[in-house]
Amino acid sequence: MPIQTAHQPLAGRIALVTGASRGIGAAVARRLAGEGAHVLLLARTQGGLEEVDDAIRQAGGSATLVVQDLRRHEHLDNLGPPLLERYGKLDIFVANAAILGTLSPLGHVTPQTWAEVFDVVVHANWRLIRILDPLLRLSPAGRAIFVTAEVARAPRAYWGPYAAAKAALATMAQTWALENAKTSLNVNLIEPGPIATRLRSQAYPGEDPATLQQPQHITDEFVALASPECTLNGERIVLPATTVGTTH
Repeated sequence: MPIQTAHQPLAGRIALVTGASRGIGAAVARRLAGEGAHVLLLARTQGGLEEVDDAIRQAGGSATLVVQDLRRHEHLDNLGPPLLERYGKLDIFVANAAILGTLSPLGHVTPQTWAEVFDVVVHANWRLIRILDPLLRLSPAGRAIFVTAEVARAPRAYWGPYAAAKAALATMAQTWALENAKTSLNVNLIEPGPIATRLRSQAYPGEDPATLQQPQHITDEFVALASPECTLNGERIVLPATTVGTTH
């Protein structure tokens, strides 16, 4: 196994990033790989994953593609055994994938939209926690990072499905952190603020993305939380908003 160095603080570590085909997930995956981790890129869009994989390899990193729709829960349940067999552990889990649903009054949200948002943001992550918890505990320094949003703690009109799902996710992550208070697994949350992502453009279609921070500009915090030296557990890291807007 590669030896950790100052230049590659995550050398020898195995990371799984969901929603890794674009946006924050892709930027974090590239950064983790650049810091020495072998990154498992999970998303449902193979073409996007291949682009991220190409960028990682061109920069000298390594990655494995995991083409998976988080709404296909029965497939997620089969993820654990091959990871255990191939890697023997998991060191880093970044739960980034999310969908917005629709912005509308709660009474106008369709059951299908409500279920789909919760399937991706809440139910899939609960299943991943069940599956990955034993693998992360096999690491001498397991690290789980959940991407949250301001609306999870400060609800806003018309954001019902997304806000409720993110709030549930945050509670679930902090519960998991408490359950691991005396283990080597640390669980934390990051609230990125307004970032130029596809989800952001869906919520604010008239906004100029050039006025927003780019995903690659917030990866330092993910590397810090993924580090074996990080001692934080159960924390919510709120990144400063540098532009107009209030959610990623």
